[in-house]
Amino acid sequence: MSELTKITVLGTGVLGSQIAYQTAFHGFEVVAYDISNEVLEQAKARFAGLAATYTKEVAGAADGKADEALARIRLSADLADAVTDADLVIEAIPENLSLKRDTYTKLAALAPERTIFATNSSTLLPSDLSGFTGRPDRFLALHFANHVWVQNTAEIMGTPATDPAVFQTVVDFASAIGMVPIEIRKEKAGYLLNSLLVPFLDAAGELVVGGYADPETIDKTWRIGTGAPLGPFQIYDIVGLTTAYNISSHGGPKQQAFAAYLKENYIDQGKLGTSTGEGFYSYK
Repeated sequence: MSELTKITVLGTGVLGSQIAYQTAFHGFEVVAYDISNEVLEQAKARFAGLAATYTKEVAGAADGKADEALARIRLSADLADAVTDADLVIEAIPENLSLKRDTYTKLAALAPERTIFATNSSTLLPSDLSGFTGRPDRFLALHFANHVWVQNTAEIMGTPATDPAVFQTVVDFASAIGMVPIEIRKEKAGYLLNSLLVPFLDAAGELVVGGYADPETIDKTWRIGTGAPLGPFQIYDIVGLTTAYNISSHGGPKQQAFAAYLKENYIDQGKLGTSTGEGFYSYK
């Protein structure tokens, strides 16, 4: 069992809610924080949906374990309350550098000195944030993939300032919540998974913006030609089009063109991916 017992997850979006639920499912007490009670009401629905999914798909969950996990999650819209006794804070807020830096500045003043901070950022280096944490030796990245109960990688990446003992503690925690720890030896933008995935998704975006083919045809080509279960635009729907937009809008001209395409054709129409029931495809 991990030496970390009290876990706080900041952000209850698609991935944040999965991280919180996976952690509770494996026996940990979890505080799930978000910015308002209205947002937390949406989180309740996500957690209930995850309990139903685990009951169907995860071994042992149907024997009451899925519902027991719900009882171990406490919701809070008060940041000080959420981190007051945390051993580990996992930050899974939107992929915005200034927002994350501001959040860590607040966390540094509110959390106990012993608390380890971990960012789930998919694109930012932990060194981009380390100086705002107030504890660079107790800060690192802990990156999860979507659908954590199936795609159960946990990429762990520190900075030169990260204490090796803290790094190992987080590796042990990842194992304790049913993840496969992926230890990354030095900082790399995109970690391992996204260093492979993002160029693939960028290529798909360039094809559709360039008018070469529609998303369905591109996906079909990839599935038939490689035997993969999902095409790139199906993956975009799972990742979430808002996340895709935030990342693409900070890229080069081709990525920015794709961001504009996403905003005009999908985001402005409320089509954000599987989380809203419609993105490139309809899930209603």
